[in-house]
Amino acid sequence: MKSPIRRGAGGGRSGGGGSGLLIIVLSCLRVLHAQDENQVVFSLGTFQNVSVPVNGSVQAVVSRIPADVAFITLQFHTQHRNATLSYRSVPLYGSSLTAVDSGLLFLLLPSQSSLSCFLLAPDGDPVAGTGVLLPYTSTDPIPGACNLEFPLENDPNIYLRYNLFETIIRFSPANIGHARGVSPPACDVDTGSSTRWRLEYDVYQYFLPENDLSEQSLISSMERAASVSSMVKNGRKLMTLSSRDRTEVSFNSIPGQGVLYSIIVRDPLSNTSASYIPVHTYACSFASTVDGCTTLGRTSTKVFFTIVGLAGLFICFLGHRFFKCELFCMGFGFTAFFFFVLITRTTPLDYDIRLALTAVMGVVGGVILVMTWWRFGSVMVCVVVVGLIHGFLFASIIFFTPLGDLAVFRNDVAFWVTFCCIVLILPLIFIRWPREGNIATCGVVGAYMVVLAVNAYTYTSLSYITLDVLKRFLNNNFSRAFISVPLQNIDFIMITVWVVLAISGMVLQLYRERLRPFFPPSPYIMWCQERERRKTNVLDPSHHTPAFPARLLARLRQLTRHTEPAGERTPLLL
Repeated sequence: MKSPIRRGAGGGRSGGGGSGLLIIVLSCLRVLHAQDENQVVFSLGTFQNVSVPVNGSVQAVVSRIPADVAFITLQFHTQHRNATLSYRSVPLYGSSLTAVDSGLLFLLLPSQSSLSCFLLAPDGDPVAGTGVLLPYTSTDPIPGACNLEFPLENDPNIYLRYNLFETIIRFSPANIGHARGVSPPACDVDTGSSTRWRLEYDVYQYFLPENDLSEQSLISSMERAASVSSMVKNGRKLMTLSSRDRTEVSFNSIPGQGVLYSIIVRDPLSNTSASYIPVHTYACSFASTVDGCTTLGRTSTKVFFTIVGLAGLFICFLGHRFFKCELFCMGFGFTAFFFFVLITRTTPLDYDIRLALTAVMGVVGGVILVMTWWRFGSVMVCVVVVGLIHGFLFASIIFFTPLGDLAVFRNDVAFWVTFCCIVLILPLIFIRWPREGNIATCGVVGAYMVVLAVNAYTYTSLSYITLDVLKRFLNNNFSRAFISVPLQNIDFIMITVWVVLAISGMVLQLYRERLRPFFPPSPYIMWCQERERRKTNVLDPSHHTPAFPARLLARLRQLTRHTEPAGERTPLLL
């Protein structure tokens, strides 16, 4: 009886071992199946959408690499979530990179026909993006192959940072190309035209559609800017750096406007080129709930510029007729600009507080200008202030054009001397034709105030006409930045609105004021002249008119006499 039991027990153990083996086999199959699911096969030059799961990884694989390919760059882009690219399944310092626009460079071995790397989600959230592998031959320069600053040994990435004023990109120098298995040329040796010192770097910029923060817009734009040929075709070349120039470039920050930046390194001797990994920015944060990319317009800013727009519309068509109102608005703008710069540079106050203080000081400045004209009646002083405002806008428009990106104006002395000379031109002209100059200022400046009000609700690049100058006032290093901004459909519409309003306002005011005096007289001076005339001209009937208190008392007596009851009379003695 015990033997069967032992056999049964032995059989049970045997069955347990078989089931354990089955479990191991199923686990292995599950792991292999999971590996297949988390593996993405790339084709050279073709974009591939990839989703990285939470706390997981995806292996990117490419095979059948042609023998004439010497190196490959992998680039992966997301809109605002970080993704990690790594040469190994476990990311380590020096073998991985975490960013929204990241890339790796692979130098191929002589017999290598395939490669793989890993994509991971570092922040505990799933990541979705698009990637592409671009092949290059042995004659193409190798981007980032002379890196001495960043973690990766060969770093083709562009590193971007931004603030309110400027966006800065940095990159590592490249090296000349070489065949598989051949030692690369030394980066720090200059022996003539055969070294990497002959390489040149073209800086390109590509603007995304305005007011479009969608991920699809970014992906389609990346496809038009990822390779050398597509960026040359679709992007805008800003400058060319030599190998001895500093590998850092500054641009004007445009919050809410998507921009792509790319560096194309060229080898003039072999007439070949290669692209660094393009980067993008909106100069704002998608994660911020206050003043983020989706909530850029502050309520205080909208209220402030809505009032400015309504005042501008009034000045555009009725400014010269209501001269005191025009002077108040011009004095407000002149003083508000000055004190906003002063408060921002000297105090760490919050934006809303600075805006409130600016409005208060603007009101004080407007009242002072009006009272100056009311008391002294000096039209020339008021016309000079108005002309300075018009000149400031005129100079800002000139430097908003490509002239503002000329190398000579990166020197602050050259910029401010030229800017001030342009500003002073219009006041000198207005002294000769004061009425026409004042009406022209009402039309141009008033219409631009309407444009600024529209910008508080929807993005338009025209606000950067004056904003670029304001940034240069506030930031000492802004002179290094490229100030180019895109002109797209809404900007051309707003330019048309600006021109139509300005011309309509000037024509209407010139027509209405053609038979009137050039400027209304000062009330205080008129009162003084009237008082002096009454004192000196005894033939004037008004000279014999009783004073105002006497006339008022007589009128009261007359009214009292008419309201007395019947039969009652005022005593003769009274």
